[in-house]
Amino acid sequence: MGKRKIWEKLLSSERLGAGKAPGTAERTAFQQDYDRIVFTSAFRRMKDKTQVFPLSKSDYVRTRLTHSLEVSCVGRSLGAVVGREIIARHGLPHVESGDFGAIVAAACLAHDIGNPPFGHAGEDAIREWFRNSGLLERHEFTPAQRADFEKYEGNAQGFRIVSRLQSPANPGGLQLTSAVLATFTKYPRPSALDGPLDGKSGKKFGFFQQDADNFARVAQSTGLVERIPGQAWRRHPLAFLVEVADDTCYLIVDLEDAARLGFVPYKDAECLLADLAGSTINGSRLDRLYDPKERLEYLRAKAIGRLLESAAAVFLENEAAILDGSFDDELLEQSPVSVPLQAVLQVAKETIYTARPALEIETAGFEVLGALLGLFTHAVEAAAVPELRMTKREEMLLRLLPPQFLGHGGKPDADPYVRLLQVADFVAGMTDSYAVDMYRKLKGFDLPT
Repeated sequence: MGKRKIWEKLLSSERLGAGKAPGTAERTAFQQDYDRIVFTSAFRRMKDKTQVFPLSKSDYVRTRLTHSLEVSCVGRSLGAVVGREIIARHGLPHVESGDFGAIVAAACLAHDIGNPPFGHAGEDAIREWFRNSGLLERHEFTPAQRADFEKYEGNAQGFRIVSRLQSPANPGGLQLTSAVLATFTKYPRPSALDGPLDGKSGKKFGFFQQDADNFARVAQSTGLVERIPGQAWRRHPLAFLVEVADDTCYLIVDLEDAARLGFVPYKDAECLLADLAGSTINGSRLDRLYDPKERLEYLRAKAIGRLLESAAAVFLENEAAILDGSFDDELLEQSPVSVPLQAVLQVAKETIYTARPALEIETAGFEVLGALLGLFTHAVEAAAVPELRMTKREEMLLRLLPPQFLGHGGKPDADPYVRLLQVADFVAGMTDSYAVDMYRKLKGFDLPT
């Protein structure tokens, strides 16, 4: 198959669960996807989910919501730049560079939608709780089902949200286009395989077992290259651009936030961003900026611009290898900005991500999420397993579980894998504040008024 045909399939506008997506010149199917994500409750909840500094009292510091919006803007620009050249190279009919930008923007907008409360520490807390709960030994789970809990992954939860949990009455959930869903999935593999997969896309997993069929349909629609037939695939090429947009924003913007909060000196942040921006800096303009905040904002914009330019160049240079699946690395690691970018990452690891307020609240997240998982899983297990006696407290807890996280008739699902996954859906979907509030009330520390 020629590159033109490959790209036409990769840009599939077929909707999961709904067939071909009707779009118009004024509002394409991919732009509709963006709008569908914006109007979801899961997207709105990101306003109170940790980016780096949990539950920050500052109204300046980014949340998952503002981070996702910024990543989406960066992704749209990067997608359009790459798309313009791809169209010129292969003469794609009825395709605009804006279509590439819209696909990447929509995928970026949803890239963190599956993150649980308390940032990545929330993922660790859920994994740790299930590993130590004894529930995985109680039931006869397949190795893949068990791995879904032991290796719990926010990326897989995100695919589950957009393809199942939001608009659950529809087959395919939000019924997004295959191009957007494939671009969204940076790790197109399940949690358990017979052996490890090499490359960046094999490091984590992108869908739970219950959602494997949905992803297989997406992979078929977009023609993703198979790694293991019917189980694991190579990335959609545009997923590399989502990764760049996310990495660019979280490293550069987290550095800016850290400087504003006093964890990194302004001068240090300036030097790091100036090294990233390189020759794109207008020295006379920078000299006219005296406010440290304004200087950082200017350098941040220039640094982002240079990173995008570098990433686009690496993508286009390696297009053939990306299409056939032999390229599976981070674009920015192959670019001239990799060295100054590593310097920013080192500061982030040593100073930003280990800042005391972040560590204190993320550590508390283990207690909060573990307690909530324990209370609600014990309630659904007691209701579903005949030999277990249900207590009055567990009866009340079951009533607190929203109907969408139960099976038919408002009872826990008969399948233990599904019912435990539904409890994880409930807890992972909470905002930071809601999780803390529910924990305090259920533990009796803060009674409702």
